[in-house]
Amino acid sequence: MIKFVMCLTKHPNISRAEFKDYWMNKHGPFFMRNAPAMGAKKYVQSHTLNSPLNEALKQSRNMQPEYDGVAEVWFESAEALMEGMSTPEGQQLGAALLEDEKNFVDHSKSSAFIVEEHEFS
Repeated sequence: MIKFVMCLTKHPNISRAEFKDYWMNKHGPFFMRNAPAMGAKKYVQSHTLNSPLNEALKQSRNMQPEYDGVAEVWFESAEALMEGMSTPEGQQLGAALLEDEKNFVDHSKSSAFIVEEHEFS
């Protein structure tokens, strides 16, 4: 399994609460209705908490500000992801997802990448 990860920064014209609401109640359900079309196996949204702990973590490590959230989408393989996004249906869905993201994500301050998990126990 591989994951497509997006570290998201909210659109500057909305609050973090509006970002969370749109992402959870509009974009998330839209994605889930269409996940099979691209071969996605699992989808998780992680919403950043408004917590003094985040400021303490940032300062203790001299780090950049936190993202507003992280999305993770699991696929069987990189090939499965590329195959799912290469079909006409997958390309149409990719364009629709990107268009919807413009309602709540600042892409210029966000990041996306493919990862492989290595779990320790």
